[in-house]
Formats: sequence, C-alpha cells, structure tokens
Amino acid sequence: MKKKFPVYNQLNLPQINKEVLNEWDENDLFSKSMTEREGAPSFVFFEGPPSANGMPGIHHVMARSIKDTFCRFKTMKGFQVKRKAGWDTHGLPVELGVEKKLNITKEDIGKKISVDDYNRNCREEVMKYTREWTDLTRKMGYWVDLDNPYITYENSYIETLWWLLKQLYNKGLLYKGYTIQPYSPAAGTGLSSHELNQPGCYRDVKDTTAVAQFRMLDPKPEMTEWGTPYFMAWTTTPWTLPSNTALCVGPKIDYVAVQTYNSYTGEPMTVVLAKALLAAHFNPAGAEMPLGEFKQGDKVVPYKVIAEYKGCDLVGMHYAQLFPWVKPVAKQDDAIVDASADAFRVIPGDYVTTEDGTGIVHIAPTFGADDAFVAKAAGVPSLFMVNKKGETRPMVDFTGKFWAIDELDDNFVKEFVDVELYSKFAGAYVKNAYDPQYTVDGRYDEKAAAKAETLDVALCMVMKQGGVAFKIEKHVHNYPHCWRTDKPVLYYPLDSWFVRASQMKERMSELNKTITWKPESTGTGRFGKWLENLNDWNLSRSRYWGTPLPIWTSEDGETICIGSVEELYNEIEKAVAAGVMTSNPYKDKGFVPGDYSKENYDRIDLHRPYVDDIKLVSSTGKVMTRELDLIDVWFDSGAMPYAQIHYPFENKEILDNRTVYPADFIAEGVDQTRGWFYTLHAIATMVFDTVAFKTVISNGLVLDKNGDKMSKRLGNAVDPFNTIENYGSDALRWYMITNSAPWDNLRFNEEGVKEVTRSFFGKLYQTYSFFTMYANVDGFTFEEPEIPVSKRPELDRWIISELNSLVKNVNACLNDYEPTKAGRLIQEFVIDNVSNWFVRLSRKRFWGSDMSEDKLSAYQTLYTCLETVACLMAPIAPFYADRLYQDLTSVTGRGNAKSVHLAKFPECDEASVDTELEYRMELAQQISSMVLALRKKEALIVRQPLQKIAIPAADEVMKSRIEAVKQLILSEVNVKELVFVEGDGILVKKIKCNFRTLGKKFGKLMKSVNAAVTEMSQEQISELEKNGSITLQVDGTDALIELADVEIFSEDVPGWTVANEGALTVALDVEVTEELRREGVAREIVKKIQALRKESGFDITDRIAVSLSSSEASDAAVEQFRDYICNQVLADTLIIDSATESNDEIELENATVKVMVAKI
Repeated sequence: MKKKFPVYNQLNLPQINKEVLNEWDENDLFSKSMTEREGAPSFVFFEGPPSANGMPGIHHVMARSIKDTFCRFKTMKGFQVKRKAGWDTHGLPVELGVEKKLNITKEDIGKKISVDDYNRNCREEVMKYTREWTDLTRKMGYWVDLDNPYITYENSYIETLWWLLKQLYNKGLLYKGYTIQPYSPAAGTGLSSHELNQPGCYRDVKDTTAVAQFRMLDPKPEMTEWGTPYFMAWTTTPWTLPSNTALCVGPKIDYVAVQTYNSYTGEPMTVVLAKALLAAHFNPAGAEMPLGEFKQGDKVVPYKVIAEYKGCDLVGMHYAQLFPWVKPVAKQDDAIVDASADAFRVIPGDYVTTEDGTGIVHIAPTFGADDAFVAKAAGVPSLFMVNKKGETRPMVDFTGKFWAIDELDDNFVKEFVDVELYSKFAGAYVKNAYDPQYTVDGRYDEKAAAKAETLDVALCMVMKQGGVAFKIEKHVHNYPHCWRTDKPVLYYPLDSWFVRASQMKERMSELNKTITWKPESTGTGRFGKWLENLNDWNLSRSRYWGTPLPIWTSEDGETICIGSVEELYNEIEKAVAAGVMTSNPYKDKGFVPGDYSKENYDRIDLHRPYVDDIKLVSSTGKVMTRELDLIDVWFDSGAMPYAQIHYPFENKEILDNRTVYPADFIAEGVDQTRGWFYTLHAIATMVFDTVAFKTVISNGLVLDKNGDKMSKRLGNAVDPFNTIENYGSDALRWYMITNSAPWDNLRFNEEGVKEVTRSFFGKLYQTYSFFTMYANVDGFTFEEPEIPVSKRPELDRWIISELNSLVKNVNACLNDYEPTKAGRLIQEFVIDNVSNWFVRLSRKRFWGSDMSEDKLSAYQTLYTCLETVACLMAPIAPFYADRLYQDLTSVTGRGNAKSVHLAKFPECDEASVDTELEYRMELAQQISSMVLALRKKEALIVRQPLQKIAIPAADEVMKSRIEAVKQLILSEVNVKELVFVEGDGILVKKIKCNFRTLGKKFGKLMKSVNAAVTEMSQEQISELEKNGSITLQVDGTDALIELADVEIFSEDVPGWTVANEGALTVALDVEVTEELRREGVAREIVKKIQALRKESGFDITDRIAVSLSSSEASDAAVEQFRDYICNQVLADTLIIDSATESNDEIELENATVKVMVAKI
C-alpha cells in the first residue's frame, strides 16, 4: 500500500512547535548539525553572553532569532557552525540585584556582610534564571550549546583575561591616572566613557538652575560707580557652587559691565557678563529706562552698559567665595595648608563659549574634567575635604552626599571648616535620587523624589536671600545617567587604571572599515564616529564581584602585572621564600600549575577576597599588595573569543590559525554598539591587531505597539513564554524578522503575530492541505519519472521559473545578511504566486480520476514548490519548515536528509528561469488585479460574467505579451473578451503636470507650459506615451515634455469603468446583459452546491443528485447551463421541482431558491 501524506484538521503552530522540538531532542539534531559537517569549512559565530540574574524578555527572542537564522542558513549551505553559549556573570547587574535582595548597600559590604558571603550570594544570584533562559532558548528554537557554555566567573576564563591585560601592560597600554571620571553614587563605582554612551544614558531632565553673582574684591574703577560689582556665572548644578574656586572667561570673548538692579532684592549693582548674552538676561526695553525710576517688583529692570572688555582684561581679578563654608587646602610636605590665596580669581579658558549661560564659567575642579584642566593650568587649587582616614576627597562623598562633620578629620574641621555655615547642609544628598529615603525595599520612588525639595533649590534660596542670585529657574538640559541604576552620575576625581584606547583609535578606525555593518550607518556613524573621538578606557571598578585587576604594587611604586595562574603561583613561591607569605594557598589546596582540567581549577578562587590576601615581593624585596580594583565587566565579555577556549593556555593553535577566530558573524542589540561590539574590537585591535568579527548586525529596540519602551513598571512588557505558548515560535520569529529590518526599532503588536499566522502560515497550510487532499486520492508519491520542465505547461514553467528566481534572491539576501527581504520574498511567493495564482488556476487540473501528463505535471510542480519553500523558510521558521519538509519527503523519499536543518539549502537552476515568461505572468496578475478592483468598485461579484476588457497597448511588444496571457486573464476575472483599443472613444485620457520636475526645467515659463500640457489632444498624449517624449510650442519656445514630467490617467465613460496603474490602463465593460446574468446565476448555484457537498462530508469523487425549487430568477439559467452545473458539482441529475423542500437556500439578487443535495 502506498504511503499517504499526513493530513491535519487545522493549523496548530504551538503544537507543531512542541512536537518538532521533542523530535529534535530525541534525535539530538543540533549535535548532528555539527557532526555531519565535520571537515567542512567553518562558519565562526560568537554568542554575546547574557546575564541570567534577570528574566529574558521579548527583545531577546528578536536578537536570538536573527542569530539563529544565519547560523541555520550557513549550516544548510554546508558549513560547520559551532555555537557556544555563554553567561555574563560579573558586574553591576548582579551586584545591585544582590544588594536589593539582601537589603544592603555597597557601604555595608565588609561590615554587615563579609566580602566572601557577598560574593557567594552573587555567584548564586547570577545563575538565578538559568532555567528560564534555557527554556526560552529551547522553545524558540535557538540552537546554541548550553551544555558546555563559557562562564565569565570561572577561573580559567579569568586567567585568559589576566593574560590579555598583561599583553596591554607589556605594550604600555595600561596605566594608572588620577582624573575626573563619571561616577555612579547609586552603583558605587566609576564608569567608562563607553558605558556612559549606552543608548538612553543621556536624558533630558528639568533641573533648578541659577545665575549666581560673585562679588568682586578688586573691581575696575568704573565698576564701582553703581552698587556692588559682581561677576555673573550660570550653572545647571547649584550643588557644585560651594566647591567653586575660580571663574573662567574666554580670552577673546567680548564682555560688558552693566549697571542694573537685582530683581529679587531691588539692590543696585554692576554686573559683568558676555556681550553676546546681554539680551538673554536683560529685557531690551530696560535699556531705554532711566536707572533711577526702578521700583522693586517692576517687570522690566532698567540697565545701562558702561564699559566693554576682552576676556583677557578680566583675567586675574579676584572675588569673594560664594559659599564660605570650607577653605581650599593644599598638601605642603606632609601638612595640609590653606590655599585660599591662589583661589577665587578669574582664569582663561579657550573652551568657554557664548552659546548659553553668561560667558563666564563657574569652576569646581573636583566635579568636571574641563574645570580640573583649566584650574590646574592656572594654578588654582581644588576644594577638598579630609576625612577620618586622612584621605582628601571632594565635598561630596561616594554615596552622593556632602560629608557629615563627624566623618571629617577633627583638625581639618577645626582649621578649615566654618561649622556653623556648613553644618546646615552637612549630610545632604546632592540629588534626591541618591537619598536612601526614596528607595524602599529596593525600589526607587521617583515620583516622591521629584516632589521633594532638592539641595539645588535649598542653595538657590540661600543665594536669593543673600542677594547673590540674579536668576533662578527650571531648565531642561541633557544629563548622563548610570546605565544600570537609571540614576544620575557625578563627575568625580578618581584613582583609576586606564587602557590607552585613544592611542590606538586610528588603527581601530582602519580595521573598522573592513567590517560589514548592518546597517552600514551604524558602522560609519554611531560606532565609527565614536572611535574617531575615543577616550582612554577607564578599566577600574571599585566593587567586589568581578574579575580582579591582576596588578600588585609596592609603596615605592613598583608594579607587576600577573598574566596567568602559574605566574601568580610562582610569584607566591618567591613571597613565601622571602617571608612575605607563610605558605602558598594554591599549593595548599592541591592546585597543579599546567593542569588545565576543571577539577584542578575548581580548587582555587581568583575572586576577592582571596586574591586580596595574596602578598608578593618586588625585585627590591618590598611587599607588594594587589590594587583593589576590579575590571570593567565589558572587558569580560569583550574577551570571550579567547577566554571561551582558555587561550593561550589551551586551543592556541586553532585560534592562531584562524579556525575559530575572528567571527564571521555576530549580532546583538544597538545598545551593544559602544558596549560588547566596542570591547571586542578594542581588545582584538590592541592585542592581536585584527578584527574580532567580520560582519555584525546591530538590531534595534523592541518597543510596544505605541512606540514606547517596554517595562514591567509601565505594564506594557510582553511575556515571551506566553506568546510562544499562544502562537508558536515560528509565527513570532517570522513576524519579528519580516515586520521590519532587524536594525529598525520594532513596534511589537500581537495582532501582527496573528496576521502572520493567518496570512503566511495559513496560506502555506492551505496549499499543503489542497495538495494532500488530491495526492492521497490519486496515490501520487512522486514515483513517476519527473517530467522535464521544458515539457510542462506554461503555468508550471512559470511557477518553476519564479521558484528558481526566489531561490536565487533568497540566497542573495541571506548572504547579504538581509533576513527581512528574504522572508518577505518567501511570503510573497507563497501567498501571491503559489496560493492566489498557481493553485487557483490549476485547481481543475487535479480533478478527474485519470493521471494525465498535465495532472502529473501539476502534482510534481506543486510538490517541488512546497519542498523548496520548506527549505527556504527553515532558517527563519525552523519548526513548521521541518514538519512540512518531513511530511513531504517521508512519503516521496526525495529528501536528502532526515530533517530540513540537515538538508542542503536550495540552489537556483538558471536554465529553468524564464524572465520573459515571468514578466508576462506578472502582467497577467497585474491586469487581473486591476479588473478585480474595478469589479469590487462596481459591486460586481466575480461569479457574474462580464463581456469585455479594453486595454490600450503602448507598443507591439506589450500587445504580444498581453495576447500571450489573454485567456488566462479572461478566465481569472470571468470576462468574455479582451480587446486592444486606441482613440475609439472608450478611453478618454487626461494629462497633468508634475510641477516638481517641470518647475525646475521651465521656471517662469511654468504657467504657460502647464496650460499647453493640459490642452494636449488624445493623439498628442498617445504620441507621448509611445515615444516617451513630445515637443510643444510654448510662448514661441520648444518645450520638451517627457513621461516623467507628467501624469496620464483615464476617465470613466458611460457603461465602462477605468483603472490606471503606472503605464497600464484597463477599461471594463460593466453592462450585464440577460445572457450574462443567467450565467452568473448558474455560477452562484454551483458555489452553493459545492459548499453543501463540503458541509455534508462528501468525498471529492462522490456523485450527487440535485433538486432546485422553481423560480423565475433561476429556472432559465438552470435550463441553459444544466450541463455546466452538473459537470462542476459532479451531479448525475439536476431537476427543477417546485415541491422541493429544504432548509438550504440560494440567495439570488431578487429571489431565494431552495436546494436539496443527495449522494448517489
């Protein structure tokens, strides 16, 4: 007995998802996809490691669908594609999660909880949602090796990081510096510039700003003639004003002295500001008002410009400290001394502009890199505090608050702090976001923080009451936020270890130009421009859970960078011999250098606090302790190409010979552009002078349907598990891939997933069901010799040609990393070409019991389309594609693999491509579509025959092409005849100008040209269409008019309706004669009887008897078209009986006819 193709009652993608997944697991298919390609060329893919301390989201399905699509495609193209999963286990996301869970802050570590216990919690927390990540990865069909992942906290992984850092150290690319760096009080650590440039880190915020008045101590004579003289400086961070030690002017900028009043106090004063910004601070109407007539409260404040200066004329002038709380100090030998004499003066700075503010910049050297630079150049001290440990620190501590008095050194307070003034604000947080009272149970109450008074407001009120506030207002400005806590950062002086990335930026830019970026604009713009302006990489993190910086230093500044565990082991041995260490803890635990087994490496722990306990000895015999910093977690992930294989300690040869490096392809979200993508590129360039990846897709964000960012807080986050459960992974993946290009932001809408299920998968399922319904009846299993394509009917040759063109184009798209284009091409082919055209036009060929050559050709052609589509769609929709492929090939035995994912990706047969045939058929589809649209417009159903279509053929080539497909068109649209017309009155053409193109050509003549074009005759319009151009006389000048310059369209005439589409015009005769009406009735009867056959469960070959009730609306039609009706519905008898009783009825235009159907 012949095999039969599986038949399904309905399309159930979620169920198919589960069944196919089980089959993959049972057959270990992912493993086979690699072992069966052993010896084949490798396609190298790097997986960017996620952190499993948070639940996966719908955006992870997007990113992983993209990655999986190309890995599957390359496997089917014959490559061996190994995919190693990874877990990013260090860094802020983990630490902050643990602190929230334990209800502690960074300050509590080492006090309320030991570093050892804290790190143990981090180790557990980071793998908290591993099961969920694994489950999603499996359910969505993302093939990646989760059994043998690289884990960034493992000692072997850290060892490779140490080796890389030593290479940078040896090249002079690793150094320690004391500079102003972005610092996150909420996270308790400094940040690198690439972290600060993650998407969304810079945000518009509304803060209280102030124009402060700094009282001059040595004003110029003319400045003393009216009230108190002041310098005016604007700041968006009033909390930095107590740390002010200088004012900065642009040496070449013009400044003015202005006599006026303080609008808050009504006190007269003379102020200095940039001339260009005068109008920004003074109402011009005030210049016309006498100074003596001002009364406090007047809306317009009078002012008078009395002098002008260049910035250099102001340099060196002194002013009184605005907030005299703390005196600037400096270290002199071992003592702290007052440095006020060098502070509170005007200094020059070329970076000062007049774009905003007052043209005078308030300088707080401890809170800004530019401030620190110009202050140092001018010899101006910074304002520091001295804490109980004797450390010099800015006025703001690491938690984001002013130091409390009891936290400061007693002698420092006694000599340099005005306790009465400072104590009013000591302990105050400079941003409400840092204040613990607004974070309850680990959740930040942003609304409460926003409502509460800020320190900025409090300080502004002090200035206002003291008469030194010129203007206080809310201002929207762009301010950086921490990428992990979403809270504002500060700029803070820090001791940090840096990588000299700026020294290598030219080489990074050169190598970047060899990388294929999708989209290209990200590579040249967001990434390329970033490289051109690269700063040194701040590697230090003052945290506890992460990769320790492997640098030990002595008090004399001697340093050693450790590059391996074996090197550290040997250095400990030296320390033991020198009496610095009592024993070697690694030896004590049985660690054996050179044994790279997991068992051996699990005996030790390279994390804090254990590595901090190790003391080494310098070449001069000095004790060396480890620099307590951890390294930037992005270095961990950027090192994964090497660390995942424990390079260079293991697998050195396969990386050096480029078997596993660089990656042919990587993909992650756009937020990784200056994250993982950057660190991959930076390490590869600086250590290996190569690229780390050849091609990268930077995918966009997944937003909600309204374009808003998804978040649990907003309640608009989409659960990927529920979505897969409801719709299956295939529909979700297909929707995400085909809806928009991967690099564009996707507005996720569940309705779109439903539409994909209905349209694409629904049409494909219906096509398969149609095929199996007839193939199982006829016993078709493709055992007959394959009919050569050249001998098949034109319709079959056309779809085979289209299929091979599709194969060629999909290959090209996927090779070019354009999955959206590939998916849309497949979808268009299935819906428009196969389902809506080939199957519709071939339906009758499958009828009847004999297996004619035409019928066999139809079977073979449709089967080939289905099997090929299964292969083409497999990279994007892996589950349904595999089910479809196996359902087909298990019966025919034609498949070359047990799974579509082990099969070869289709290749184009150029000999089967007939572009002329494709064009003719496309013309037939276009004309049919236009006629059907006209029918819809006139409310004429397709079953109602019409008499005529009229088409003006532009030339003989067009005419011959339409002639070749004329019968097909007439059959599809149910019209009797198609005629070609030209100027016989059926079509009246109109023409109008395209002003955009013609306006550029003719300028002032345009009005006359428009008149001439509008008045063109039908003959002239035809000439223009035929020749592509025509010359008109306009105001005695030749005017060349081309087709692109105009729009030609046809108007309806009585009895006809007309449609235009590009150069094609179609007219439809809409008159319904009695003869046509009867035929339409007969077709309506056929439709109803066919529906009744299906509802009654009749087999497609069952013969029937039909009885119709008598009606004037249908009797004549039944008599005239009896044979047609019987043939269509397989009726042996068809009678008209007025006594026919039935609940089944046929609704005609003006009557209802009862119908009875019985199986014979």
